[in-house]
Amino acid sequence: MATKEEIDRAQHVIEEVGLFAREASKSLATAASSAKNNTLILLAKLLEENKDAIKAANELDLQKGAEKGLSAAFLDRLRISDKVLKQMQDGLIQIASLPEPVGQILNLRPQPSGIQVGQMRVPLGVIGIIYESRPNVTIDAAALCLKSGNAVILRGGSDALNSNQELGKILQRALIENGLPENAVQVIKDPDRAIVGAMITCRKYIDVIVPRGGKSLISRLMNEATVPMIKHLDGICHTYVDSSADLELAWKVCDNAKTQRYSPCNTMETLLVNAKCAEAFLPKMAKIYTDKGVELRCDPAAKKLLENHGFYNIKDATEEDWYTEYLAPILSIKIVDTFDDAVNHINKYGSKHTDAIITQDLSSEWRFLREVDSSSVMVNTSTRFADGFEYGLGAEIGISNDKLHARGPVGLDGLTSVKYIVLGHGEIRQ
Repeated sequence: MATKEEIDRAQHVIEEVGLFAREASKSLATAASSAKNNTLILLAKLLEENKDAIKAANELDLQKGAEKGLSAAFLDRLRISDKVLKQMQDGLIQIASLPEPVGQILNLRPQPSGIQVGQMRVPLGVIGIIYESRPNVTIDAAALCLKSGNAVILRGGSDALNSNQELGKILQRALIENGLPENAVQVIKDPDRAIVGAMITCRKYIDVIVPRGGKSLISRLMNEATVPMIKHLDGICHTYVDSSADLELAWKVCDNAKTQRYSPCNTMETLLVNAKCAEAFLPKMAKIYTDKGVELRCDPAAKKLLENHGFYNIKDATEEDWYTEYLAPILSIKIVDTFDDAVNHINKYGSKHTDAIITQDLSSEWRFLREVDSSSVMVNTSTRFADGFEYGLGAEIGISNDKLHARGPVGLDGLTSVKYIVLGHGEIRQ
C-alpha cells in the first residue's frame, strides 16, 4: 500500500509528464505525414544501428529477472531476440507505409437541405500505456501513437526498466531529428507502483489508458481507473474441430495454435472436438502435444477415448479449467456432440478474444462467424494470427474485447476518433 507521500509524489510526476504530453499532442495533431513517416523509418534504422546497446540493456533485465526467479514464460516475453528486433523494425516500416489516418474524411454525403455531412478522423490526444514485461511494446505503441497523431506516456514494468530506457533514448532521438516534439513520447523512468495509480486517474491530461499485462494488472485498473480504457482481461482462446474438418489441416493448425508460443494472449487454451471426428482426430493430436510436453486436461469423454489409445497421463478437466488462461504448455480438451454445443461453450467460457473453427462445411463456417461473440473469429487457421502485425496494422497497441470504440487488435483507426463535419453553401434551416 503506497503512503500518502508516495501518492503525492507520483501525482506530481504524472501531472508534469502529462502537461508536456498535452502540449506535444497539439503539435502532433497537425504534424505533416512526411515528418511522422520519416521518424518511423529513421527509428527502424536506429534500432539496427544500436542493437548491441539494446541487447546489452535487455541482458541486464534478463539477468535480474532470472535472479528474482521469474518464470520461463515471463523471461520469454522480456527477451529482445534478433527475431523480436526484426519484427519491431518491420512493424515500423509497415506503419510508415500505411495511409495517413488523421484528417481522413468518411461517409461524406449530401442531405435534402443541400448541406453535406461526413466524419473526419482525429487523434484521441494523450494515450497512457501501462505494460509489464514486453519491451517491444515501447516501440510498437510509440509508433502507432505517433502515426495517429497522439502523444504517448509509456509506463513499462520495472523488470524491463533498462530495455525500455534504452529504447526511449532512441525514440526521442528520432523525434528530434525530424522536428517533432521530443515529449511526444515519454518513457517513465520511475519504477514506483504509485505511478500507475496516478496515471489511471489523471483525467486532466490523459485521454485513454491502454493496459498491456496480466490479469492482476487489468483487474486492478478496472477497479481503480477513472480514465477510459481500451483493454482485454483474458485470452481464453478456443479452436473447434467440426465434424467435417480436414484432419490433416486440423492437426497442423491446432498444433500451431497451442505450441508455436505458449505465453501470448492469442494462444489456444481450449480445444473442442466434435464427437463424430474425435476417434479419428484426437489420438494423433494428443501424440503431437505430449511429444512436445503439453499437459492435457480432458473432459470424461476425451479422457476415456485417449486412455483407450494408450495415453495414461491425462488429467481431469475441472470447471475452473474452462475459464483458465494458462499461458503455459497446458491445454483443456472437450468432446462436444454438436456445433451448437461448441458455440455455447465458447460463448459461456470464452473471454471474447479469439476463437476458430476447422471445417469444410460452408454453413458451419458462416454460422460460426456470425454466432461466436469474440473480437476475432477465424476459419481454418491458427488463433496465433490475432495480432496487429499479422492483420496488416503494422503493429498493435493492444487487443480490445470490449464492444465500444475499438474491438480486436487496436491499430491506427482504434487510436483515432471521429467528429462530424458539415459543408454548406449558405443553407439555412427552415
